[in-house]
Amino acid sequence: MRFAESAPSPACAGPAPGPRLRRLRVALGTWVAIEASAQSEATAADAIEAAYAALTEVERRMHPEREGSEVARINSAPLCVHTPIHASTWEVLRLAQRLNELTQGVFDPCLPSSPGRMSDLELSGASAGPSPWVARRASLALDLGGIAKGFAVDRAIAALRAYGCDAGGVNAGGDLRLFGARRETLLLRYPDHSYQPLLLQNAALAVSDLDEPRRPPGHRGYYVRSGDCGGARHYAAVQAPDAMTADALTKCVLLCSEACARRTLAELGGRDLTPAAARSAVDPCLQDSQNARQAFRQKIDERPHRGQEAPPARKHDVHNALRTVPRGQYSSEYAARQVLAHHALGQPRDP
Repeated sequence: MRFAESAPSPACAGPAPGPRLRRLRVALGTWVAIEASAQSEATAADAIEAAYAALTEVERRMHPEREGSEVARINSAPLCVHTPIHASTWEVLRLAQRLNELTQGVFDPCLPSSPGRMSDLELSGASAGPSPWVARRASLALDLGGIAKGFAVDRAIAALRAYGCDAGGVNAGGDLRLFGARRETLLLRYPDHSYQPLLLQNAALAVSDLDEPRRPPGHRGYYVRSGDCGGARHYAAVQAPDAMTADALTKCVLLCSEACARRTLAELGGRDLTPAAARSAVDPCLQDSQNARQAFRQKIDERPHRGQEAPPARKHDVHNALRTVPRGQYSSEYAARQVLAHHALGQPRDP
């Protein structure tokens, strides 16, 4: 996938912020860069540790197969039995449910390996409440890979704020969110290798590119199981108030008809940044061959590496989370050879 590469913005001029700390580690199966500004460097360091812990906790709960995962427990639970879940899992499922309704079934995180669909999941109440639960009415294979990474970014941002950071950002391989007074001018890279400046502040950006040749292992794909899929694309870029919404909306832009995508974006406050040239790449509904549909579906996948080794990271590689951080900001902490050395050793770490 291709995503934003950023440059310093003149709009950043103003009162000097507190100490700013940056870290780069492997999390969620990809490189994740976290930056925090706080009153002291110690506070920023503690906040970043809490942010990485938040990422790990989301992955633990929402991995589709890992032992102890709530998603795995949902997939194996008896039918029509209330399965207790954490409020965060309920929140992600509620948005998935809402998107499934808004897109008339196009957005569906239930894989076709089982007959059940998102509409076969029942959630407790209109809010998570003190004891949230979920019940499945049919056998299904729930996989939240197209939405959970964005949620993890949001939880990391919440951790930074909880520690008193006045500004910061989290970039998890194509899912980026910034908060605070600081603004960044991103250079959004399009499939034709052109760039478009984008000023981002207190917002999230998600990008998905189906033509990216280096896909992480362990992908399962996303599938159009029902509804109007008349406007599928190969590339989508969406800005939204939070990363979970932006992450999920890129799938809607990729799979839905133009009209459905516009309605869904408007309902959730998203902004489609996809260039016009990338909006009519392919229409899977016009391909009658089952093999052709399967090939298209297999490409639509943003799943993390599921605990496996991340792709080699280079200073200007599209998989490198540093692309969306202003040029030069990591130079004192991570020279390109250092990042490569850390990866080669299998021990990405802070300096």
